[in-house]
Amino acid sequence: MESRLERLRALREEARLGGGVERIAQQHRRGKLTARERLALLIDPGSFQELGALARHSMSDFGLAEERYPGDGVVTGFGKIHGRRVAVFAQDFTVLGGSFSEVQAQKITRLQDLALESGIPVIGLNDSGGARIQEGVRSLAAYGEVFLRNVLSSGVIPQISVILGPCAGGAVYSPALTDFVIMARDTGSMFLTGPEVIRAVTGRAVTAWELGGAEAHHRRSGVAHLVAPDERAALEQVKLLLSYLPQNNTEDPPQLAPFDPPDRMEPALDTLVPEDERVAYDMQRVIDLIVDEGSFLAIQPEYAPNAIVGFARLEGYAVGVVANQPAVLAGALDIDSSDKIARFVRICDAYNLPVVTLVDTPGYLPGVEQEHGGVIRHGAKIIYAYAGATVPKIAVVVRKAIGGAYVAMSSKQMRCDLNFAWPTAQIAVMGAEGAARILWRDELRRAEDPAAREQEFIAAYRERFFNPYHAADLGQIDEIIEPHETRPRLIRALEILRTKVQANPPRKHGLIPL
Repeated sequence: MESRLERLRALREEARLGGGVERIAQQHRRGKLTARERLALLIDPGSFQELGALARHSMSDFGLAEERYPGDGVVTGFGKIHGRRVAVFAQDFTVLGGSFSEVQAQKITRLQDLALESGIPVIGLNDSGGARIQEGVRSLAAYGEVFLRNVLSSGVIPQISVILGPCAGGAVYSPALTDFVIMARDTGSMFLTGPEVIRAVTGRAVTAWELGGAEAHHRRSGVAHLVAPDERAALEQVKLLLSYLPQNNTEDPPQLAPFDPPDRMEPALDTLVPEDERVAYDMQRVIDLIVDEGSFLAIQPEYAPNAIVGFARLEGYAVGVVANQPAVLAGALDIDSSDKIARFVRICDAYNLPVVTLVDTPGYLPGVEQEHGGVIRHGAKIIYAYAGATVPKIAVVVRKAIGGAYVAMSSKQMRCDLNFAWPTAQIAVMGAEGAARILWRDELRRAEDPAAREQEFIAAYRERFFNPYHAADLGQIDEIIEPHETRPRLIRALEILRTKVQANPPRKHGLIPL
């Protein structure tokens, strides 16, 4: 018995060391933590229960017979984050470069299955050189098993991917299928084809960081939802993000004890929107003054910055916030911002977070590139997301709500529960200049001074339509509110809507315009 216990302890120690002391030192020299060091930072002390610590591959070809390590390059198990149960796996780069194998897939898919059955979030810490080439099609099939479970778990349990090292080839698709991707700026990278392949095929020289670094995916591709300066900060972002999400789609998000007065008025909001509609302002300032102090967590803040999306709290309750940003492209909607808004609304709907929308957009961005790029299809995603969402929805028209963008941005026709407007709101079919030229085309043609006459018509159109009162007359706006009372109005509205029940027609699934 004693010898067996000694054998077990020896194997556990071997598993703890991963690829060995020298490879751990190499990992540290690269500025990276080991898989177990990362788990120690992420999981509540003493709560981690490992599974599959002694699993090894059975390959004997290409020299792998001498490279058999307990755990086979990934640490999997269950633990707690701030007392909440989670499933987590961490790839171990010290073991064969963290290369993905059949055994890794068996361990991860076992974890995914248990997490789905138990209704708890899955967190993946990615640091891998890609598929284990020596295993051939086995490693490719192994990826497929993980992808399948990513899809089946989508919208049921939160899935978060953290990119702490390389993530290349087929490995990138699992993070792409999860709800959120967090990247460490200095160490994380993602790409389908590496710099060498691109150089060989296209002749273009590019570094791994230029191709798939955190900044590339945060600003240009939109793959990364959050970027952290280092690994420790990335793991802290996981904890913060989880604080806004429920354990699964049948539960409500966690509520914090209220720490900001629900009846707080903000006089600064009364003068924040400039009288001149051509002058921009920062919508982020509006959000910060309305939500619980310091509670806003921006998602994809550097991607499509003409739209703002993120999580916040109102009286301690988690909500999703969607807003146009008039300081960028005047808040116009384009291809990227449409994708950003639509995906975020669907995440909120999947995980039972009410959606608060702050509207200030002149419409969809005009241009040949936008039209040929499919702005019609992409713009329709916003409509699809809002119309299909059954969570409580509240919209506030802050300034411009013009044309089709007014309809798309959580209008009454998108089944928005309550629509408010500030006195500064401008709700119209199109801009005043274009409308005047169409409505009074004949009069302008006959006018002795067309320019002066056009200005008269523009002023008349503005007087009639560039205000919220006509929309309120028709019931499209439920109430015109003073800006300083926005916070208490939203909190009271959400209190009423907290027990909202709404369902969509029975179907296998809808066909979102992808």
